[in-house]
Amino acid sequence: MRLLSLSISLLVAIISIVVYREQVFEFATSTFDILSSHFKEPTEEATKPEQKSDFYNPADKLVTTNMSVPRAISKVFLAVEQAEGAGARVRRSIGTPQLRNFSPFLMLDHFSIKPGAGFPDHPHRGQETITYLLTGGVDHEDFAGNAGTIEAGDLQFMTAGRGIMHAEMPRQNPDGSANVGLQLWVDLPAHLKMCEPRYRDLRAKEIPNVDVDDKVHVKVISGQSAGVDSVKDLAYTPVWILDIEIKPGGRFVQPLPQGWNAFSYQLEGAALFGSGEGQRRVEQYHNCVFEREGNVVNVEVPDDATEKARFVLVAGQVLDQKVVQYGPFVLNSPEEVRAALMDYQFHMNGFERAKDWESEIGKSMVH
Repeated sequence: MRLLSLSISLLVAIISIVVYREQVFEFATSTFDILSSHFKEPTEEATKPEQKSDFYNPADKLVTTNMSVPRAISKVFLAVEQAEGAGARVRRSIGTPQLRNFSPFLMLDHFSIKPGAGFPDHPHRGQETITYLLTGGVDHEDFAGNAGTIEAGDLQFMTAGRGIMHAEMPRQNPDGSANVGLQLWVDLPAHLKMCEPRYRDLRAKEIPNVDVDDKVHVKVISGQSAGVDSVKDLAYTPVWILDIEIKPGGRFVQPLPQGWNAFSYQLEGAALFGSGEGQRRVEQYHNCVFEREGNVVNVEVPDDATEKARFVLVAGQVLDQKVVQYGPFVLNSPEEVRAALMDYQFHMNGFERAKDWESEIGKSMVH
């Protein structure tokens, strides 16, 4: 009886292969191709990034004219505070149901990290992170031996590329105060997803400052404003970041590259964005999202305001590609995400140094 059962099973299998031979062949071929490409060493051509972008400081400076078209406001919403990491608090705007995958932007967190909290050892692949520290200090350390500290007013640009594992931990301030800043996740173009990871720091003293008039002050972190250019290109994906302060009675018009996605995030006070009937009041901790049509953003603070307004205005080149994200892994297909998880688990294809690695700064979180 057992022999008969085995014979029948074998016969069914043979008939199935014959009937569905094309599907079986296609499945086997695709599986072999995926495994072959996955375990193959990346070539220099495939991982070599572009070094320069003319979008940061174009030869022809962007200026406002009588023909400038103001950008309309798409939406304004509050960044609700939530827990993140190990004991940290963040106000997340981009990366929530209110605004998800606003290309090239993946996430924006306004973070507050008190002593004893932080972001211990964790991986990334496929994106860049931009950290702008507003108060305090944050230490960083990764599995490649990079380590350092950014202070108030400093920025760190990290390209995760094919893989990085690092920790970001707050400085223990003597008065016990929190370390506060912004972290923006920016998508990488598909052809740079597997580039080598890197860090670039931008110190506060390096950032150009411009007084547009006696009421408007701009820090040109990246891009250009009021005829002033940022000092260097810091991210592979073209992004402009401006830190703008406007006193009561101040008005400002900022040109932006045509067709880029843009938003503002209100750090202090309130401001009026837009023009005419479409003007909107934006309060503290709110994100203001602009339509892509138009080439300038209008903003003002009423004469009777009781305090200045401070906000960051951010714009980025739209990437025409699919976004598939699983936590800190940001790729272009489910297959690539599964490959990233496999690479991280088995310490290969960029995560070789993650095996048995522990950061020194992250050990304070181990109980």
